[in-house]
Amino acid sequence: MRTFGNPVIGGFHPDPSVCRVGADYYLVCSSFEYFPGVPLFHSRDLVHWRQIGNVLDRPRQLALPDGTPPSAGIYAPTLRHHDGRFYMITTNVGNGGTFLVTAERPEGPWSDPVWIDVPGIDPDLAWDDDGACWCAVAGVGLARIDPGTGRVLEGPVKVWSGTGMQHPEAPHLYRIGDWWYLMLAEGGTAHGHSVSVARARSPRGPYEPAPGNPVLSHRSTDLPVQCTGHADLVRAPDGSWWMVLLGTRPRGYFPSFHVLGRETFLVPVEWADGWPQAGPVRERHPAPAAWHPFPPEPVRDDFDAADLAPYWISPRSRPEGACSLGGRPSWLTLKATGGTLDRPGHTFAGRRQQHPDCRVAARMDPGTGRGGLSVRMDEAHHYDLEVAGGQVSVVARIGPVRQELARRPVPPGPVTLGLEFRATLSGHGAGPDTVVLSAEGGEPLAELDGRYLSTQVAGGFTGRVIGMYATEGSVAFDWFDYVPLAGG
Repeated sequence: MRTFGNPVIGGFHPDPSVCRVGADYYLVCSSFEYFPGVPLFHSRDLVHWRQIGNVLDRPRQLALPDGTPPSAGIYAPTLRHHDGRFYMITTNVGNGGTFLVTAERPEGPWSDPVWIDVPGIDPDLAWDDDGACWCAVAGVGLARIDPGTGRVLEGPVKVWSGTGMQHPEAPHLYRIGDWWYLMLAEGGTAHGHSVSVARARSPRGPYEPAPGNPVLSHRSTDLPVQCTGHADLVRAPDGSWWMVLLGTRPRGYFPSFHVLGRETFLVPVEWADGWPQAGPVRERHPAPAAWHPFPPEPVRDDFDAADLAPYWISPRSRPEGACSLGGRPSWLTLKATGGTLDRPGHTFAGRRQQHPDCRVAARMDPGTGRGGLSVRMDEAHHYDLEVAGGQVSVVARIGPVRQELARRPVPPGPVTLGLEFRATLSGHGAGPDTVVLSAEGGEPLAELDGRYLSTQVAGGFTGRVIGMYATEGSVAFDWFDYVPLAGG
C-alpha cells in the first residue's frame, strides 16, 4: 500500500486552508509579520505541494509597518472558490483588520483588499443556495456580508462557541448534504489544541455539537506530532474526505521544543452517524488514490531568474532596491536599510527552515559592506554568521543578551558561509538540535544549542527563517543552498 509522510508542508506553514477546483487543490497558510504574505501552494493529490506564489505580494495589499510586533500581521487565511473566482479572506492584526482579495486564477493577480467591518480573527467564507455569503470569525460570530463591497448585511451574531475550552477559533462552515457543519479549533494552539464540530439545518443555527467532540486532538498523548488543530476539510474527486491541519514536531528533553513552527499535516476523514472523524495524525498514512509528485525542488538558488522565488520572505517589508537581482547578473545584491538585526527595518531575505536536519550554505561577496547568514525567530532571538572588514564572526542574540562568540580572519573576496542543523533525539537536558556555524568549509566557528531559537523560548506563532542580510553598505550573494539531510 502506498503511504505518504507527514508533514506534507514542513516548516513555518500554520493555519492551512484548502479548496479543490476540479482535480487541483490549492492551499494557503498564515504569514504573520513577513512579506510577501499568505504563501499559496498547488497540489494534484493533497500530498505533494509546490509553492506557486504569495497572495499578498504588493505593498498596497499588505501594510506591515516597522512597529508591527513579531507574530502580529497576517492571521489564519481562508481560501475558497465560488462561481469561477478565488477568494482569500484574512486579518491583518494591528494594521487594518479583516479583508478579502479575489482572483480569477490562483497565480494572480489578486485584487486590492476589500475591508470588512467584522471584529475578530480567523475569518471564513461560505455561500448558501440563495447566493448569500457568510463570514464566520473566532468566537464564533457569524455575519452575512457582501464580498464585493465588504458591507455587513446581517449580524454578526454568536451561533456556537465550542464545548467550553479556551480560544474557540479557526471556524470553517460547510454545506454537506442537508446539514451545515461548523468546525472550529479549541484549547489554544499549544498542546491543548483540538478540533470540534457542530451542525445545523441553517447557517444561523441552532447548532448541535458532535457527541464525540473533540473529533481530533493529541493532547495528553506521547505521539510525535503535537498541537494538532486549526483544520480545514476537503473532498477528493473519488469521494474520500481529508483534513489539513497544523501540528508541531517537538524535540529534546522536557518540556521539549519545536523550532520549525507549526506545520501543515494531512489526515484521512471518515464519516460515522453523520459526523466526521479523524486522527490520530501519524507520521505516515495510507495515501490518497491520486498520486502526482512534482519534480524535486533544486537545492541551489543561483539567482538567475528575473524575480526572487516565492519562498523568499522578509520581515515586514522589502523596500524597493533593498533586494536586487539586476545590479549584478546572477547575484542577489542586498542594500542595508538598517544597522542591526536587533531592531525592525533591516534588509533580510530568508526562507523557512523545513527540516529538523538540514544544511545551508551561501557564497557571499561582502565588498566593503557588512552582512551574512542569520537564523532568526525574531529581533530578539537569532544566530548570525557575519562578514565584514576581513573577518567572519558568530553573534548570538538571546532575549536581552547579545554576544560575539567567535571571530576568524577570511581572505578578501567572496566567502562561503555554512550552517548545519543536527536534530537531538534523546538525552537528559538535550535541546531540540545543535546549530553549527562555519566558514570556507573549515572547522566550526561555533556549535550552539538550538533551544534558544524555539517557540518555547522566543514565544509567538512563527518558526525559524534562515536568510541573508546586510546591515552596512551593500553585499552580494552568488548562490544559496538548502539541503535536507537524512532523518530530516
